Amino acid sequence: MTDDQLPDRSRTARTRLLSVTGVVMVGAVTGSLLLWHQQVGDALGLGADKRPVVSTNSAPAYSAPPATTAPTRTPTARRTTTTPSRTTTSPTKKATKKPTQVPREEDIDALSPKLEARLKKAFAAAEAAGVPIRINSGKRSAAKQQRLLNEAIKKYGSYTAATRWVLPPKYSAHVLGKAVDIAPAAAMTWLDKNGWRYGICRRYDNEPWHFEAITTPGTKCPPREPHALAKADDD
Repeated sequence: MTDDQLPDRSRTARTRLLSVTGVVMVGAVTGSLLLWHQQVGDALGLGADKRPVVSTNSAPAYSAPPATTAPTRTPTARRTTTTPSRTTTSPTKKATKKPTQVPREEDIDALSPKLEARLKKAFAAAEAAGVPIRINSGKRSAAKQQRLLNEAIKKYGSYTAATRWVLPPKYSAHVLGKAVDIAPAAAMTWLDKNGWRYGICRRYDNEPWHFEAITTPGTKCPPREPHALAKADDD
């Protein structure tokens, strides 16, 4: 290196230093001026001009925001599943009308209530005594009574003779359910002897099987009639 080159380097360094110092000084002065200008503006009220001015000519009128209401829940109808009821219809049976049963002559319950009640007691006593007893003929229809009378007329030769054994329907105690013909023979004998205890008596001499309720229970039976009596107007 020569001595001539040393001054050039010194000058260059001094130039750079001055440049930097100048820039710093300019910056400091500029900052000071800006700060002073702001302070003066604030003191004179000029800073208000910096606020933006908003025109209200086209601005919409202020309205409060609509109140937010919770959406109302419309109750939905509960879906009900109706199960169809199973109705089992049984086939209708036609009411069958039972034929009216004609009581048999041997039925004790076809008799009058008084004779029926007394006979039941007498039958119970006879069976307790070891005597079998039954009704051979009790309540009869008027038609059968008339048929028996017609047969008796043929048998005995006249209406008068026949009615000693079989009375016409309108006079017959059998048609009214108030007389019974008892069987067998041992039962006839027992009832003739003990029937009065139950209010039952043998009525005719010629019919040892024929009994009616013609006395009060416990009272002796009235004297027997020789036979049934035919009415003069029916002869």
